[in-house]
Amino acid sequence: MSVTALELITKGELTVRGRIREASNAVLHCAVSYEGEEALCVYKPVAGEQPLWDFPDGTLAQREVAAYEISEATGWGLVPPTVLRDGPYGEGMCQLWIEADDSDTAPQLLALVEEEEPADGWKAIGFAEVGEGRTALLVHADDPRLRRLAVLDAVINNGDRKGGHLLPEAGGRLYAIDHGVTFNVDDKLRTLLWGWAGEPLSAEAVTVLDRLAGELAEGSPLATRLAELITPAETDAVRTRVQELRRTGLHPKPSGQWPAIPWPPV
Repeated sequence: MSVTALELITKGELTVRGRIREASNAVLHCAVSYEGEEALCVYKPVAGEQPLWDFPDGTLAQREVAAYEISEATGWGLVPPTVLRDGPYGEGMCQLWIEADDSDTAPQLLALVEEEEPADGWKAIGFAEVGEGRTALLVHADDPRLRRLAVLDAVINNGDRKGGHLLPEAGGRLYAIDHGVTFNVDDKLRTLLWGWAGEPLSAEAVTVLDRLAGELAEGSPLATRLAELITPAETDAVRTRVQELRRTGLHPKPSGQWPAIPWPPV
């Protein structure tokens, strides 16, 4: 590709191909073309956002972009290239389309098992009703990619980390999508990735958080960029969450103030 993915989705011409109807907000599947290059992308116009009681109206697109900026600052690249731009239905979020590997050989990230405890290589999330009065243990893989994502979600205060938001590529890279419900100043962390709750952060995560704390300093390029996307109080809350993770050195536990797992979980 002669132009970068970020240039393509920022400057390219958007052509709507259809709507993803499973989403609660307007999510449009588009083609984007620029200087002879073309790719698929997702376009979420602000005008198509449904109001939420705990987030200001018309801010979800900006939060998605802010999540991308934080992801890039970690160096983990867990969020696909994401920008805020004008489109056929006004300003909105535009994100590179990721084709998930759904082949039989793709590593399994989530599972329901009959056992009381997870097997080696798995982490317990909790028990789930599976019908006829039966329960099963919901587990996620003890995967370093998911562990990085659990740290990112704690930093951005992700209130909606569902299984369907995990997109593993055929080459082994993991992407995560749908970050509109993030950056609230109150603790809203709801996720399927509780398997490491209370455990020490990895040495890699500690190094990343130390670096991220510096990059979030007042007047830094990252702080300046976040100021265009979220409120000063929300940026301060990001700094506080990073400092708390560094202080404890532990993956956070559920606060008990909100449901710990989003619904539906997948």
